[in-house]
Amino acid sequence: MGEILNMAYPWIKSLHIISVIAWMAGMLYLPRLFVYHADAKPGSEMSETFKVMERRLLRAIMNPAMILTFVFGVLLLGTPGVVDWGAAWIWIKLAAILGMTIAHHVFGKWRKDFEADTNTRPAKTFRLANEVPTVFLIIIVIMVIARPF
Repeated sequence: MGEILNMAYPWIKSLHIISVIAWMAGMLYLPRLFVYHADAKPGSEMSETFKVMERRLLRAIMNPAMILTFVFGVLLLGTPGVVDWGAAWIWIKLAAILGMTIAHHVFGKWRKDFEADTNTRPAKTFRLANEVPTVFLIIIVIMVIARPF
């Protein structure tokens, strides 16, 4: 299996990066939609439009991209010679990925609140939440590229 993964490594890595980019695009855009949705009157045409946009973004882009990120990431982790499990950078990266995944699910819960017209959070909450994926992205990229630990 290791030989196959080594041969496919450039393709797996490419597909992993593409999946990460798609996932991150959604992680950065969905809370921005929430900012505007929070100011829309529940039941209004604008609110209903945001519901459609949020649902499609989460279900058609973010969820599949997250799943593919994990699939290709696990294949990379299983490729011989790619990860030194004794180094701290991989553990920090995995912790940041866990944080990103938790944020994804929190965003999904918030989308359901908007869908049911039960959101009580102000736009400021979503402005702050919009920064969370960026912090995790910075940590992940530094761990993978610079491997400082």
